[in-house]
Amino acid sequence: MTSPFGRALGAMITPFDAAGALDPDGAQRLAAHLVDGGCDGLVLSGTTGESPTTSDAEKSTLIRAVKEAVGDRAAVLAGVGSADTAHTGELARQAERAGADGLLVVTPYYSRPPQDAIEEHFRTVADATGLPVLLYDIPGRTGTRIEPDTMVRLAGHPRIVGVKDCAYDVLGTQKVLARTELAYYTGCEEYILPLYAVGGAGYISTVANAVPAELRAILDAFDAGDTAGAALLQRLALPLIDLMMANGLPGTVTAKALLGALNLPSGPVRAPLRAAGAEMVGRLVTAYEAITESSLSRA
Repeated sequence: MTSPFGRALGAMITPFDAAGALDPDGAQRLAAHLVDGGCDGLVLSGTTGESPTTSDAEKSTLIRAVKEAVGDRAAVLAGVGSADTAHTGELARQAERAGADGLLVVTPYYSRPPQDAIEEHFRTVADATGLPVLLYDIPGRTGTRIEPDTMVRLAGHPRIVGVKDCAYDVLGTQKVLARTELAYYTGCEEYILPLYAVGGAGYISTVANAVPAELRAILDAFDAGDTAGAALLQRLALPLIDLMMANGLPGTVTAKALLGALNLPSGPVRAPLRAAGAEMVGRLVTAYEAITESSLSRA
């Protein structure tokens, strides 16, 4: 399986300053930190990056800042999805001008278009630039699945190269893997090893904001033939994954809370999101310390 943007991608938060304004310097520091920690690529302005509450101008500024910070050391992908095909196309062109290496395009949300309209939407956006495109399948958020047969048809487009998979349908994913050359990146950290083992390309992870090296180690162990070690590393990561992604708070909130506690660039979340409480921050730090201490003991 090819990995057009590398294997270990971080779904990067968007750092804000104390007043809630975009913090380009903080974004550059965090981006460099994540790449130093093992991220092959960074996805900006996704769900984790608070794309619904950042302006088009802020999105462009963020791309330029991060691209300047990481250069050719990592791929920089821009989330450009919206519920409006015309606006999504304009965001795609804006991202290309700002220097993005690829695009992440989510299914149009809320309006719940049928499959033929979804297919036309993605083709229109893919035709808007010369950049490679990842489709983002997350029906729990959008209300609409990109069905496997639709994926297979879209795989014929020369610039649609892969999928960020949050559909929780391993059978459907394997059907597409068997019929196409699309690169599948799991967006659900509990599937890092399972999807990789059946031919996935890697992951796009919110949890990687905090533990980029520890998640990459899962893939490295599997590639080295140490399947038992890879499985152990996946299990060691689960408490932090569970706390950050499945404990009632959005991953953006938990990631920013943990990064702030670690003195890494983060800042507040924008309304309607609300900051994590002190008790949750303490639990996040404890889980973080457990996984990083386990990694040190294995080194």
